[in-house]
Parts: sequence; structure tokens; C-alpha cells
Amino acid sequence: MGCHPTRCGEFLTAPEEYYEALKGKISSNRKKIVAIGECGLDYDRLHFCDKETQKMYFEKQLHLAKEFQLPLFLHCRNSHEDFMDILERNRSVFESSTGGVVHSFDGSLSEAEKILNYHPQLYLGINGCSLKTADNLTVVSHLPNERLVIETDCPWCGIRPTHAGFQFVETKFPTVKKKEKWLAESLIEGRSEPCQISQVLEIIAGVKKESINKLADVIYNNTIRLFFNKEMK
Repeated sequence: MGCHPTRCGEFLTAPEEYYEALKGKISSNRKKIVAIGECGLDYDRLHFCDKETQKMYFEKQLHLAKEFQLPLFLHCRNSHEDFMDILERNRSVFESSTGGVVHSFDGSLSEAEKILNYHPQLYLGINGCSLKTADNLTVVSHLPNERLVIETDCPWCGIRPTHAGFQFVETKFPTVKKKEKWLAESLIEGRSEPCQISQVLEIIAGVKKESINKLADVIYNNTIRLFFNKEMK
């Protein structure tokens, strides 16, 4: 539960009322809500919300993670320097939460290292957008398995045949071009679906030249540790 950076303008009419409404939703749905977010910065889509507004309300939402003892689901798009500045300025707040993940990571290895060095409970989320180019694959090949979680970000960030990572995909799904022709056993072309998380795993395993099953166990354990504060038995 949180406010996406491109929607932070929604705070402006009545900032405290909006913030209190978020708190109320979290308080009344504790059994359903497993993270605060997604929140962060998105400088690729400033036509939705300006930088200063994004920064102000990203910082404010960090306190929700501390108050409710929940991890953060974080968004960082073309904004690494400001994103890390805000995290550094709020290190004590982050350390009072239960960790977080920078989802849909597609940055450089240097940016990844800065995120991972920030705190041992801050993970990187990998999806189709993280696996588009040869440079993306090189970055992923160097990331420690113990700090990864995987996602699809459906209906966005699908894995396409033109993407560098597609060569490692083993699981294929039947597709239809038009939604009007959709059948229960098929996908709509160009739309990402939750079942395609298996393809994300296959690409990472292929790039790293590792066992899919062993990698799946590590990433699963990362996920339940972060979001459910448990260890795999």
C-alpha cells in the first residue's frame, strides 16, 4: 500500500489527510498488506508529477514502513542519485523498517552495488525490463543470488523475442494477437502475466549458468524472508 511516484500529485490537495488515509488503509488491512509502496522516484515520466513533489512524498512514505514494521517496495527510474540521497538521509528510518526491494531494476552494476551496499536487507527485483539488453544481462550475471527477488510487473515488462534474455527462455506459452480471441490456456501477445515469472527465473539461471531449481530455492527464501519474515524449511 502506497503512492506511486507518478501519482504523488494526489497528496497536494490535502497532504495530511491523504497520508492519514494511507495509514488508515494499512491499519485496517494488516493481514493483506505485506509492504509499503510502490514508492520512490520516476524521472522518466515527469509529465505526471514533478521532481520536487516526488521527492517530498517518497521521503514521507518511508516513515510508514517504520511505523508499521513493513518492508518497502521501491521504484527508481532514471533517478538513482536523488533516490540514494533520500535513502541515506533516512538511514535510521530504513533500519527501523524490515527491509525492502528496488523493483524492476535495470541500472548499471555501479548503481546495483550502491543499492546492495546500503543495507543487507535491501534487495533487487528482476523482471523482463531488467533483461532486455546484453548490458542488462552482464549486470545480472554479477548480482549475488542472496539479494535477488523476481517479478513480472504484469501487465508490463514482458519478455520479447527481440530481448537479449529471450535466448535463455525454456518455457513457452501459446499466445493470441487480439484480446477478443483469448482462451484460458493462452496469453495475449505483448501483455505480461504472472505465469511468466518462470521465464524470468530461466533467464537469470541461463545467464549465471546455474541450476534453475537451486536458484529458485534461494530466491524463494529471499522472498519469504523479506515479505513474511520467515525462512524456508
